[in-house]
Amino acid sequence: MTIVSFLTRHRRVLVLCAATVALHFAAIDWVGGRLSAQTHRASELKPSLMTAQLRLALPKRVETPPPPEITPLAQKTPKPAVRLPKPRPRPAAEPLPEPAPLAATAPAEQDVSSLLAAEPPIAVADPQAGAAQAQTGTPPPAVAPGDTPAEAKPEASPRLGMRRYKVNLPPPAVFEMALDRVDPDGTKWTGSATMTWHTDGGHYQASVQAGLSLIVTRLNLLTSRSEGEIDDYGIAPLKSTEKRARRAETATHFNRDAGTITFSSSEASFPLMVGAQDQVTVPFQLGGIGRADVNQFGSDIDIQVADSRDATINRFQLVGEEELDTKTGKIVTWHLSRPAKPGSYSSRLEIWLAPGINWYPMQIRVTEGNGAVNTQTVSDIKMTQTGK
Repeated sequence: MTIVSFLTRHRRVLVLCAATVALHFAAIDWVGGRLSAQTHRASELKPSLMTAQLRLALPKRVETPPPPEITPLAQKTPKPAVRLPKPRPRPAAEPLPEPAPLAATAPAEQDVSSLLAAEPPIAVADPQAGAAQAQTGTPPPAVAPGDTPAEAKPEASPRLGMRRYKVNLPPPAVFEMALDRVDPDGTKWTGSATMTWHTDGGHYQASVQAGLSLIVTRLNLLTSRSEGEIDDYGIAPLKSTEKRARRAETATHFNRDAGTITFSSSEASFPLMVGAQDQVTVPFQLGGIGRADVNQFGSDIDIQVADSRDATINRFQLVGEEELDTKTGKIVTWHLSRPAKPGSYSSRLEIWLAPGINWYPMQIRVTEGNGAVNTQTVSDIKMTQTGK
């Protein structure tokens, strides 16, 4: 049988085989195109930073001595003016007696300097100190000419005495937060807040703006801002402001040259301790401490925190690891707590830091003395350019 006769006889079978192969190639090409389109299709979900779940071993607990007490600086009141006594009128001069005749031998001349020293010069002194000296007979302390008494000399720079922490501050970011408030009577409110953190490594700016959502509008409850520098102790505030609803704005000044903290709403002043913070920067300072060395949380963290009228030592304690349920998923956090301290601050402050997300504060809760609870939980984080 020749090849031609074979092809003629089995032509129908060959056509079917060729058609089958062609259909297989077409099917494979179609499936490959669909898979490629699915692979390169843009995701409809917004990119999120909240994907890392870093679990670190909790540090071993170390007992910490009680924090130091900070008392306000003494207020310097101007001393009352001291009136000098009026000089008494001298009696009428009596006629001088006739000079005595010269003696054969004149007495020794008296030194003029001893006559001048016999009558002390008139000095102006504090009347209370003078009264005490009159009763005790103790002479006043000598002060060198041109010198200043020790109590009048200004303090120099921030005071030491606080524990120094390693700090590696987190990168800049903007945080959108959901706000939930529960009043003492059980009434619930919802709102939103925006927290910003910007730094270029040498300076920083931070702010918090929070408000409640009403039926047709939003009521701004709080706007706080802080700005300053970055030093060897971490965040070094220079000025912070606070504006609450239906209240005037207040300012807190960190006078680093004088070593004091002063307030626009109060005449009180406090010594400025190293590592001092304001209410806006505390969460980021704590995050920087954890980012630098997690073992520092093995003992209590003592930080001087200034508000609008006071500057006290806040002690933060590590409660443990907790998983927060947020809008973008569950986040592993470290829970820190500052218990209420009678006589200093009546509220309890809690902060949840995320080790897997630059140690950012993911939730902040304030429980007031009357029982009201304010909770801010991060719903979105946007990284920003350094210093922008």
